[in-house]
Amino acid sequence: MNQIPITRKGHELLKKELQQLKSKDRPSVIQAIAEARSHGDLSENAEYDAAKEKQAFIEGRLAEIESKLSQAIVIDPASLNGEGKCVFASTVTIEDLDSEIKSIYQIVGDDESDIKQNKISINSPLAKALIGKEEGDVIEFESPGGIKSFEILKVDYI
Repeated sequence: MNQIPITRKGHELLKKELQQLKSKDRPSVIQAIAEARSHGDLSENAEYDAAKEKQAFIEGRLAEIESKLSQAIVIDPASLNGEGKCVFASTVTIEDLDSEIKSIYQIVGDDESDIKQNKISINSPLAKALIGKEEGDVIEFESPGGIKSFEILKVDYI
């Protein structure tokens, strides 16, 4: 079985979503299906079709989350001893060598990645270039806009 790396926060968010789906979303869609059935002919009942579609989505998402949680290996960045190297869950400050713009990113799992929150997937080209490198190193990677070069200014485990 493959293990999926995830931060403690990401693990908690998945468990929270699982709880929401089981305790609120699933019961409400079951109620909606029952109500739609009470209206009679199901062959022309749009409410019934919509509720069944939503139920299928919820059941699929439940299975997906349960699978991910069973395969998850939770990594707490505060407990890491990365010896100054960029590793999963580390927070990295980098500077674009062309524009001199500084950015801070945390390297996280696929499910947690959110560029608006400066969280990049371990499978992104930037994260792949960062892994194993340390402060002062210059990295290059292929981006959609061409080759990009960054200097690693700081590596934190927070």
